[in-house]
Amino acid sequence: MSDNILDIQRLSVAYQSPYGLVRAVDDVSISILKGEVLGLVGESGSGKSTLGLAILRLVPPPGRIVKGSIFYNGVDLLRVDDETIQKIRGREISMVFQDPSSSLNPLMKIKDHFIELFRTHEPNISDKDVEERSIEILKRLGIPSERFNDYPHQLSGGMKQRVYIGLAIALNPKILIADEPTTALDVLIEAQILRLLNRLKRELNLTMILITHNMGVVAENADRIAVMYAGKLVEAASKEEIFAEPLHPYTQGLFESAPNFLRRVRNIASIPGEPPDLINPPSGCLFNPRCPKRFDKCLKEHPPLIDVGGRIVACYLYGG
Repeated sequence: MSDNILDIQRLSVAYQSPYGLVRAVDDVSISILKGEVLGLVGESGSGKSTLGLAILRLVPPPGRIVKGSIFYNGVDLLRVDDETIQKIRGREISMVFQDPSSSLNPLMKIKDHFIELFRTHEPNISDKDVEERSIEILKRLGIPSERFNDYPHQLSGGMKQRVYIGLAIALNPKILIADEPTTALDVLIEAQILRLLNRLKRELNLTMILITHNMGVVAENADRIAVMYAGKLVEAASKEEIFAEPLHPYTQGLFESAPNFLRRVRNIASIPGEPPDLINPPSGCLFNPRCPKRFDKCLKEHPPLIDVGGRIVACYLYGG
């Protein structure tokens, strides 16, 4: 019996623009194990957030899921009807978005957000039960019960993010997708939120997909790391393998450009060039215009993902 809770197979998501089709996620396949934290990393525009939205069929128009399958406990989420996917959102799979200020309705009190959530999935729940369960969740997250009647604008950024995390875990989901959950927060609050997510992961036996551009965040919190570039999955391995020896030149570039106080260098390296135009991508490997290790074959066709000692990488340096 498979230990995978989620199997993403050949997923492609595209956005129609006036200038052409933008391939935001391009033929991505990856599985997530029950109970693990998968760190999904890459530059802005790499497709990692779109991948998270696609799991819950929340890709906003003009985006659309072009092809692929997403199996959750053996059920293809891309083939079930709207009523079924709405029942799965929040109860089975939940998502924490980048900016809680834009996700919480400014005209609704915190209690109204919880009432709406519980009533959507449990229509017969009493007002008393909603209040008791909601306040218990808030207390668990370090939020005083009196803030239950506040509006979002009355809360700090860190407290709003805690409220949103509370909404995401209220129905005890099996999978939590956290999309840049600390982007708008200062470093002290960021550390608190990440510790909170780790504690909830242990207490609730959550499987997590942690979407971030911050290598330090995945170093502290992920079990396995998947690296995306220009809509493609280019490498995936355990955290220990990735940090000990990144294989793909792009992954190597991410490490070189990340601050590391153990390295005695004054200047942080950068990856030359810019991510490709996804409407008119370069021929061959999409990273080849920026890659210091490219050779003739890299200019002809994008490399397939291959197994290298139990880890996967899309690079002709390792065959393929």
